[in-house]
Amino acid sequence: MGITGIWQWVVVLVIVVLIFGTKKLRNVGRDLGGAVHDFKEGLEKGSPETAKEAKEQDNDNQPAA
Repeated sequence: MGITGIWQWVVVLVIVVLIFGTKKLRNVGRDLGGAVHDFKEGLEKGSPETAKEAKEQDNDNQPAA
């Protein structure tokens, strides 16, 4: 019962395609791929600046001794 074979996945895929249609699934895939791409791009570009800003904010929030 817990083990799924290839035929169970084929049936699930056919049902999903029948419910949503290929055009909707294509749009969802394109949107998801774009989101992942933008997220990775943001990580690469924003890492040094974000770390620097976080350090500055931590220093500003600490009370003077």
